[in-house]
Amino acid sequence: MSKEGVVSEADLARPDTSDGSSAGRRLSTLDRLLPLWIGAAMVAGLVLGRAFPELDEQLDKIKIDTVSLPIAIGLLAMMYPVLAKVRYRSIGAVVADRRALVMSLLLNWLVGPAVMFSLAWLMLPDLPEYRTGLIIVGLARCIAMVLIWNDLACGNRELAAVLVAINSLFQIAAYSLLGWFYLDVLPGWLQLDSDGIDVTVWEIAKSVLIFLGIPLVAGFLTRTFGERAKGAEWYEHTFLPRIGPVALYGLLFTIVVLFALQGERITDQPLDVARIALPLLVYFAVMWFGSFAVGLRIGLPYDRNASIAFTAAGNNFELAIAVAIGVFGVSSGQALAGVVGPLIEVPVLVGLVYVALRARRRFYPSDDAGTR
Repeated sequence: MSKEGVVSEADLARPDTSDGSSAGRRLSTLDRLLPLWIGAAMVAGLVLGRAFPELDEQLDKIKIDTVSLPIAIGLLAMMYPVLAKVRYRSIGAVVADRRALVMSLLLNWLVGPAVMFSLAWLMLPDLPEYRTGLIIVGLARCIAMVLIWNDLACGNRELAAVLVAINSLFQIAAYSLLGWFYLDVLPGWLQLDSDGIDVTVWEIAKSVLIFLGIPLVAGFLTRTFGERAKGAEWYEHTFLPRIGPVALYGLLFTIVVLFALQGERITDQPLDVARIALPLLVYFAVMWFGSFAVGLRIGLPYDRNASIAFTAAGNNFELAIAVAIGVFGVSSGQALAGVVGPLIEVPVLVGLVYVALRARRRFYPSDDAGTR
């Protein structure tokens, strides 16, 4: 970090010496310009939708469950590279740090969904489809882009990777039950008007099993057999960099298709997109700053505190989009809410990387001094 306190690109790339396994890294051009690519994908989708108004009928001809084949391929492509990066054998070592593990589990599976549920009902009381879409987003805990934000913020790479693995397993086991609880049971208990919500545990579970279960198994098998055949060095430094961009390509392809199908609604109702964005902005701020403050209070070292904060604040929009499409349809308001998610998350969490590095200088001076 420079003496003036400005976080430079060199600071972002500086190795993190607080953990033997962690190393900050410079974002590739592809990742650094992610907001631009997403914006371009949105525009391309809108143009495509205007040019081919019958696109939804063509996409519905071949389906996986209730999702058209092209969209299903895009969703699976988003998930697989991230899950192939996880070091599954490291789960035991991180589980031994019970303080960090318990804090992360509470933030991800109790606090996060409850915060999003509250914000969705408070800010979108008159828009049930978007409200449901945001709740679906809140239940999908981050297992993807958090690894990039964590590296840029010099967080603990092993902790972040294992939290990704644990969140993946939890989502397989609990996502459908939590979806049923927050979309059906809790609104009934609170006597909230839940018109427009008609979802079963099995409908959500099918989407989770297909779009998270398949890439999770594929990622685990890829790492197991890849390391066995070629070694860990080849797997980490040759294979993973080759497949890494596939996740972004899958995300961009899915955004193009979804915006093509949602184009008329987006252009006719831009205020709706703004209303979806507002609770997302509040959610990211509450979750990241709240988590980081708790980590400071209980004395977590910077690298672990940063990893937990980014894991708590991020969401698995890939899974949320897949569930929204699978349960409610590709042209639904729920799917639109999921698509708006990464458009807000990317610039906000990039900004929070800079906040984290400044917080390290302010609250962890000895740690920051060690990286100069």
